[in-house]
Amino acid sequence: MKTSYWLAAACLVASASSFANEGFKPIAVSDQELGELRGRFVMPGRIISFGIVMSSTWRNASGDLIGAATSMQIQSSTVQPQFYVSTIKQTGSGNTPTQGTGTVTGGAGLSTTQGVTQSVRAAGDSNTANNNVGINVTQSSTAPVLATPQGQVLTSGQTISSSNAAGSVAVSAISGGVQLAIQASNNQGTALQQVAQSGLLQNTTLLGNSNLVSNQTLLNVVLNNNINPAAGASQSLSQLKGLRN
Repeated sequence: MKTSYWLAAACLVASASSFANEGFKPIAVSDQELGELRGRFVMPGRIISFGIVMSSTWRNASGDLIGAATSMQIQSSTVQPQFYVSTIKQTGSGNTPTQGTGTVTGGAGLSTTQGVTQSVRAAGDSNTANNNVGINVTQSSTAPVLATPQGQVLTSGQTISSSNAAGSVAVSAISGGVQLAIQASNNQGTALQQVAQSGLLQNTTLLGNSNLVSNQTLLNVVLNNNINPAAGASQSLSQLKGLRN
Protein backbone atom coordinates (compact mmCIF):
# COMPACT_ATOMS: atom_id res chain seq x y z
CA MET A 1 0.00 0.00 0.00
CA LYS A 2 1.07 3.56 -0.56
CA THR A 3 2.26 5.68 2.36
CA SER A 4 -0.72 8.04 1.99
CA TYR A 5 -3.12 5.10 2.44
CA TRP A 6 -1.34 4.01 5.62
CA LEU A 7 -1.53 7.57 6.95
CA ALA A 8 -5.27 7.78 6.24
CA ALA A 9 -5.83 4.41 7.96
CA ALA A 10 -3.85 5.52 11.01
CA CYS A 11 -5.93 8.69 11.30
CA LEU A 12 -9.16 6.69 11.12
CA VAL A 13 -7.98 4.27 13.81
CA ALA A 14 -6.96 7.14 16.09
CA SER A 15 -10.34 8.79 15.58
CA ALA A 16 -12.27 5.60 16.25
CA SER A 17 -10.37 4.80 19.43
CA SER A 18 -10.94 8.28 20.87
CA PHE A 19 -14.70 7.90 20.42
CA ALA A 20 -14.93 4.23 21.43
CA ASN A 21 -16.41 4.97 24.82
CA GLU A 22 -18.97 7.32 23.26
CA GLY A 23 -20.39 4.75 20.85
CA PHE A 24 -19.01 6.55 17.79
CA LYS A 25 -20.51 5.62 14.45
CA PRO A 26 -20.68 7.35 11.05
CA ILE A 27 -23.64 9.67 10.48
CA ALA A 28 -24.99 11.52 7.47
CA VAL A 29 -24.57 15.30 7.32
CA SER A 30 -27.59 17.08 5.84
CA ASP A 31 -27.36 19.58 2.97
CA GLN A 32 -28.57 22.28 5.38
CA GLU A 33 -25.65 21.62 7.76
CA LEU A 34 -23.15 21.60 4.90
CA GLY A 35 -24.64 24.84 3.57
CA GLU A 36 -24.03 26.50 6.91
CA LEU A 37 -20.41 25.29 7.02
CA ARG A 38 -19.24 26.23 3.53
CA GLY A 39 -17.08 29.32 3.46
CA ARG A 40 -17.09 29.63 7.25
CA PHE A 41 -14.27 27.27 8.28
CA VAL A 42 -11.45 28.75 10.33
CA MET A 43 -8.98 26.72 12.36
CA PRO A 44 -9.23 27.15 16.16
CA GLY A 45 -7.11 30.01 17.44
CA ARG A 46 -6.38 31.35 13.95
CA ILE A 47 -8.31 34.60 14.42
CA ILE A 48 -6.55 36.60 17.13
CA SER A 49 -8.29 39.94 16.55
CA PHE A 50 -11.56 41.04 14.95
CA GLY A 51 -12.90 44.57 14.67
CA ILE A 52 -15.74 46.38 12.94
CA VAL A 53 -16.14 50.09 12.19
CA MET A 54 -19.39 51.55 10.84
CA SER A 55 -20.39 55.09 9.91
CA SER A 56 -23.44 56.72 8.33
CA THR A 57 -23.64 60.40 7.38
CA TRP A 58 -26.10 62.68 5.57
CA ARG A 59 -25.20 66.15 4.24
CA ASN A 60 -28.03 68.24 2.80
CA ALA A 61 -28.00 70.96 0.14
CA SER A 62 -27.25 73.63 2.77
CA GLY A 63 -24.15 71.82 4.07
CA ASP A 64 -25.71 70.62 7.34
CA LEU A 65 -24.35 67.22 8.34
CA ILE A 66 -25.79 64.55 10.66
CA GLY A 67 -24.46 61.06 11.30
CA ALA A 68 -22.86 58.59 13.66
CA ALA A 69 -19.96 56.16 13.90
CA THR A 70 -19.68 52.97 15.93
CA SER A 71 -16.84 50.50 16.49
CA MET A 72 -16.14 47.21 18.24
CA GLN A 73 -12.91 45.27 18.77
CA ILE A 74 -12.62 41.66 19.95
CA GLN A 75 -9.49 39.84 21.11
CA SER A 76 -8.77 36.91 23.39
CA SER A 77 -8.36 39.37 26.26
CA THR A 78 -11.77 40.98 25.62
CA VAL A 79 -14.05 40.38 28.59
CA GLN A 80 -17.25 41.40 26.80
CA PRO A 81 -17.66 42.77 23.25
CA GLN A 82 -19.01 46.33 23.28
CA PHE A 83 -20.01 48.85 20.63
CA TYR A 84 -18.80 52.42 21.15
CA VAL A 85 -20.86 55.18 19.51
CA SER A 86 -19.95 58.75 18.51
CA THR A 87 -22.47 61.11 16.92
CA ILE A 88 -21.47 63.50 14.10
CA LYS A 89 -22.89 66.99 13.54
CA GLN A 90 -21.89 69.98 11.42
CA THR A 91 -23.66 73.28 10.69
CA GLY A 92 -23.97 74.49 7.11
CA SER A 93 -24.91 77.83 5.58
CA GLY A 94 -28.04 78.20 7.68
CA ASN A 95 -30.38 78.08 4.68
CA THR A 96 -33.28 75.65 4.57
CA PRO A 97 -33.20 73.17 1.67
CA THR A 98 -36.19 72.96 -0.64
CA GLN A 99 -38.77 70.49 0.64
CA GLY A 100 -38.35 67.07 -0.94
CA THR A 101 -41.27 66.09 -3.17
CA GLY A 102 -40.05 62.77 -4.56
CA THR A 103 -41.87 59.47 -4.03
CA VAL A 104 -40.30 56.01 -3.91
CA THR A 105 -42.57 52.97 -3.86
CA GLY A 106 -41.94 49.29 -3.12
CA GLY A 107 -38.84 47.86 -1.51
CA ALA A 108 -40.58 46.43 1.55
CA GLY A 109 -38.56 43.20 1.27
CA LEU A 110 -35.20 44.95 1.52
CA SER A 111 -35.33 44.90 5.32
CA THR A 112 -36.02 41.15 5.51
CA THR A 113 -33.18 39.81 3.35
CA GLN A 114 -30.20 37.77 4.58
CA GLY A 115 -26.55 38.15 3.70
CA VAL A 116 -25.30 41.46 2.27
CA THR A 117 -27.96 43.85 0.95
CA GLN A 118 -27.16 47.26 -0.53
CA SER A 119 -29.67 49.58 -2.17
CA VAL A 120 -29.95 53.20 -3.29
CA ARG A 121 -33.32 54.49 -4.45
CA ALA A 122 -33.57 58.09 -5.63
CA ALA A 123 -36.49 60.33 -6.59
CA GLY A 124 -34.57 63.63 -6.66
CA ASP A 125 -31.83 65.39 -8.61
CA SER A 126 -28.08 65.94 -8.07
CA ASN A 127 -27.82 63.43 -5.23
CA THR A 128 -24.78 61.29 -4.36
CA ALA A 129 -25.06 58.10 -2.30
CA ASN A 130 -22.38 55.57 -1.44
CA ASN A 131 -22.75 52.14 0.18
CA ASN A 132 -19.39 50.53 0.81
CA VAL A 133 -18.12 47.42 2.63
CA GLY A 134 -14.42 46.77 3.13
CA ILE A 135 -12.65 43.70 4.56
CA ASN A 136 -9.06 44.04 5.72
CA VAL A 137 -7.32 40.73 6.50
CA THR A 138 -3.75 40.71 7.83
CA GLN A 139 -1.45 38.17 9.48
CA SER A 140 0.59 38.60 12.61
CA SER A 141 2.11 36.54 15.41
CA THR A 142 0.52 38.82 18.03
CA ALA A 143 -2.73 40.71 18.34
CA PRO A 144 -2.52 44.48 17.72
CA VAL A 145 -2.57 46.90 20.62
CA LEU A 146 -6.14 48.04 21.18
CA ALA A 147 -6.74 51.76 20.78
CA THR A 148 -8.57 53.62 23.52
CA PRO A 149 -12.31 53.33 22.70
CA GLN A 150 -13.98 56.58 21.66
CA GLY A 151 -17.60 57.44 22.35
CA GLN A 152 -20.43 56.12 24.47
CA VAL A 153 -20.95 52.44 25.24
CA LEU A 154 -24.09 51.07 23.57
CA THR A 155 -25.86 48.68 25.94
CA SER A 156 -28.51 46.09 25.11
CA GLY A 157 -31.87 47.68 24.27
CA GLN A 158 -30.39 51.21 24.30
CA THR A 159 -30.69 53.90 21.60
CA ILE A 160 -28.25 56.81 21.26
CA SER A 161 -29.64 59.69 19.20
CA SER A 162 -28.76 63.18 17.98
CA SER A 163 -30.29 65.80 15.67
CA ASN A 164 -29.68 69.13 13.94
CA ALA A 165 -30.91 70.99 10.85
CA ALA A 166 -29.91 68.07 8.60
CA GLY A 167 -32.13 65.60 10.44
CA SER A 168 -31.81 63.01 13.19
CA VAL A 169 -29.71 59.89 13.71
CA ALA A 170 -30.43 56.96 16.03
CA VAL A 171 -27.98 54.18 16.90
CA SER A 172 -29.67 51.13 18.43
CA ALA A 173 -28.58 47.77 19.78
CA ILE A 174 -30.59 45.15 17.89
CA SER A 175 -30.63 41.38 18.06
CA GLY A 176 -27.04 40.28 17.68
CA GLY A 177 -25.78 43.58 16.30
CA VAL A 178 -26.17 47.32 15.83
CA GLN A 179 -28.26 49.65 13.64
CA LEU A 180 -27.63 53.22 12.41
CA ALA A 181 -30.72 55.05 11.10
CA ILE A 182 -30.93 58.59 9.69
CA GLN A 183 -34.14 60.53 9.06
CA ALA A 184 -33.28 63.63 7.00
CA SER A 185 -35.21 66.86 7.59
CA ASN A 186 -37.53 68.52 5.04
CA ASN A 187 -38.52 65.17 3.53
CA GLN A 188 -35.07 64.65 2.01
CA GLY A 189 -35.06 60.90 2.65
CA THR A 190 -33.68 58.18 4.93
CA ALA A 191 -30.57 56.07 5.39
CA LEU A 192 -30.28 52.77 7.24
CA GLN A 193 -27.26 50.60 7.99
CA GLN A 194 -27.16 47.57 10.25
CA VAL A 195 -25.07 44.52 11.09
CA ALA A 196 -27.01 41.72 12.76
CA GLN A 197 -27.37 37.93 12.77
CA SER A 198 -29.14 38.04 9.39
CA GLY A 199 -26.22 39.87 7.74
CA LEU A 200 -25.32 43.38 6.59
CA LEU A 201 -27.87 45.91 5.30
CA GLN A 202 -27.15 49.32 3.72
CA ASN A 203 -30.21 51.15 2.41
CA THR A 204 -30.60 54.77 1.22
CA THR A 205 -33.77 56.46 -0.05
CA LEU A 206 -33.48 59.97 -1.53
CA LEU A 207 -36.58 62.15 -1.95
CA GLY A 208 -34.99 65.63 -2.24
CA ASN A 209 -32.16 67.26 -4.17
CA SER A 210 -28.39 67.78 -3.74
CA ASN A 211 -27.86 65.41 -0.82
CA LEU A 212 -24.64 63.54 -0.06
CA VAL A 213 -25.13 60.24 1.79
CA SER A 214 -22.54 57.69 2.90
CA ASN A 215 -22.83 54.25 4.55
CA GLN A 216 -19.45 52.69 5.32
CA THR A 217 -18.53 49.41 7.02
CA LEU A 218 -15.00 48.11 7.53
CA LEU A 219 -14.13 44.67 8.94
CA ASN A 220 -10.61 44.17 10.29
CA VAL A 221 -9.38 40.60 10.83
CA VAL A 222 -5.94 39.55 12.08
CA LEU A 223 -4.93 35.91 11.56
CA ASN A 224 -2.28 34.18 13.63
CA ASN A 225 0.64 33.21 11.37
CA ASN A 226 2.48 31.42 14.18
CA ILE A 227 0.45 28.18 14.13
CA ASN A 228 2.35 24.96 14.90
CA PRO A 229 2.20 22.83 11.69
CA ALA A 230 2.42 19.62 13.74
CA ALA A 231 -0.90 20.48 15.38
CA GLY A 232 -2.76 20.64 12.06
CA ALA A 233 -4.00 17.03 12.07
CA SER A 234 -5.18 17.27 15.68
CA GLN A 235 -7.03 20.52 14.96
CA SER A 236 -8.73 18.99 11.90
CA LEU A 237 -9.96 15.98 13.89
CA SER A 238 -11.26 18.31 16.60
CA GLN A 239 -13.28 20.20 14.00
CA LEU A 240 -14.84 16.94 12.76
CA LYS A 241 -16.31 16.36 16.22
CA GLY A 242 -18.63 19.30 15.62
CA LEU A 243 -20.33 17.43 12.78
CA ARG A 244 -21.71 14.78 15.16
CA ASN A 245 -25.19 15.16 16.64
